[in-house]
Amino acid sequence: MKHKIVQCVPNFSEGIDKDKIEKIIEPLKNKKGFKLISYEADQNYNRTVVTLIGDPYMMIEPLLDFFKVARDLIDMNHQKGEHPRMGAVDVVPFIPIENIDIEECIDLSKLLGQKIYETLDIPVFLYAKSAQSDDRIDLPNIRRGEFEGMSSKIKESLWKPDFGKNEIHKTFGVVAVGARLPLIAYNIDLDTDDIKITKNLAKAIRQSSGGFQYIQAGPAFLDDKNHTQVTMNILDYKKNPIYRIYETICMEANRYGIKIKSSEIVGLVPRDAIFRSLQYYLDKDKIEYKKDMSLQEIVNFGIKYLGLREFDKYKIIEAHIEDAL
Repeated sequence: MKHKIVQCVPNFSEGIDKDKIEKIIEPLKNKKGFKLISYEADQNYNRTVVTLIGDPYMMIEPLLDFFKVARDLIDMNHQKGEHPRMGAVDVVPFIPIENIDIEECIDLSKLLGQKIYETLDIPVFLYAKSAQSDDRIDLPNIRRGEFEGMSSKIKESLWKPDFGKNEIHKTFGVVAVGARLPLIAYNIDLDTDDIKITKNLAKAIRQSSGGFQYIQAGPAFLDDKNHTQVTMNILDYKKNPIYRIYETICMEANRYGIKIKSSEIVGLVPRDAIFRSLQYYLDKDKIEYKKDMSLQEIVNFGIKYLGLREFDKYKIIEAHIEDAL
């Protein structure tokens, strides 16, 4: 029997209080049918990115319990952070990995969205491939105005939730649930604290300001590291691979006399996404390679050529699939 495998990546709006984070994550630990791969908290963003892999139908009830704890512990009226957000749990995408297609992931997102509203009274927007209208495909478009602006935005006829009434949950806000193809959450660290320069670099690569298609990007300042980074989502790594974005930022940064310090993958990444970028560098350096190179070789080259920090084979999806069954 072939198992259906998805990646599910809930993001919630707490990245500072470790006790709260552990309580919110608890319903997703040690469950049958899927595996909690990681939960990465970022104090600057005040946000935690969760990664689950396994049978999507086994995830539904634990996810509802996860939502309930987040609703009870996070009051968005008092939440602040660098990352844009509109809800205590901000977004939940389902991503097809093995033996499941995007259409079934869309159905899953609708199932979860309906249950979130019916059981917890939280308004839900369907986004990405699940979007019911073009203006809801892009998450930043739904999120524009963030939690503070959503109480008035949601009353507009254009922004009636897909599940729920035209009013936010007073402490939780709203959430986006959807299905999408694998997305790369990728950040490039710069050796400058000048946010204006970093803003210009983000503008150079993002689609909405004339940069690359399938790239969403913005600037961020990291207090604990005292430098800035270009933070981005690569929506289709096959159309615009990581190396192209990395090299463009490197080139544009030279205009300002600054350099790339390092880069990072947030959450997990498909093996193919790193391998496609390594092909560019290995071809350039005339280094022979095989398409079936080991995950450890891919990690080593990724660190060498892309400056990936805190990167090991367990950041690659394929390293976890067998454990998830």
